[in-house]
Amino acid sequence: MTAQITFFIFVFIFLVILFSSFVTVKQGTIAVITVFGKYRRILTPGLNFKLPFIEAIYNKISIQNRSVELEFQAVTFDQANVYFKAMLLYSVLDQNEETIKNVAFKFVDDRNLMQALIRTVEGSIRAFVATKRQSEVLILRRDIVEHVKEQLDQILETWGYHLQDLQLNDITFDDVIMKSMSQVVASNNLKAAAENEGQALLITKTKAAEAEGNAIKISAEAERQASQLRGQGVALFRQEVAKGMSAAAQEMERAHMDTSVILFTMWTESIKHFAENSQGNVIFLDGSTDAMQQTMKEMMSLNLLHNDKVKK
Repeated sequence: MTAQITFFIFVFIFLVILFSSFVTVKQGTIAVITVFGKYRRILTPGLNFKLPFIEAIYNKISIQNRSVELEFQAVTFDQANVYFKAMLLYSVLDQNEETIKNVAFKFVDDRNLMQALIRTVEGSIRAFVATKRQSEVLILRRDIVEHVKEQLDQILETWGYHLQDLQLNDITFDDVIMKSMSQVVASNNLKAAAENEGQALLITKTKAAEAEGNAIKISAEAERQASQLRGQGVALFRQEVAKGMSAAAQEMERAHMDTSVILFTMWTESIKHFAENSQGNVIFLDGSTDAMQQTMKEMMSLNLLHNDKVKK
């Protein structure tokens, strides 16, 4: 009975030792093995063997990407407070043994690593912002990220880490500065709008003036042509009248009649035309015999003058 108990005890101890000799390491994780507190080797993902009671797992290090959010304040060259909200993405540099040793033994724990990492990033950004003016910070987002990466890569490499990315999600200032910046933007927008409106109005006025000038030019040209045509019509009318009067006068001379009858007829026809086509206008004519004789003499004188020119 005692022998059986002893056998079961040995079997149990053997099984404990056997199962404690195998270690499972998850994917994306590296296990660090120490012997009596001294670094011995690393275990890669999968099933691994270790010496029971001699080798111990000091730490399991994740080689996956890690992220942390940062919120901190910086002061610009012109003494303006800048508030940053950032996201830091980092990871273990590689799976080499020396890198894993640095990750495992450089810091006491992850808390101290995180504190050093955050303070280093904040210090680098603050040093960069301190050389810039408040108006320059917003447009230097990419330059700030590149500056931080350049400053931190060598430091993090000695710790066994690599900075994957730094995103500055939000950059703000004090409320007074934000309001003043909004006013500047608003005034610039109003200025641009006014300039655009002025340009549009200038173009509209210019086009209207050009159109009006072209219209005046076209109207003047049309009026000139109309006047020319009216003048030609009047001239042709006078030529035809003159020809008709000459022909009539010649016929009356052959018939031994007084040519003044023609003038009298033209006079009466003119008075008739005035009476028929007048639109309320009043024409005063002297209807006395003396006035009529004087008019007839003047018309005869004009007719004689015309006949003299024709003969010459």
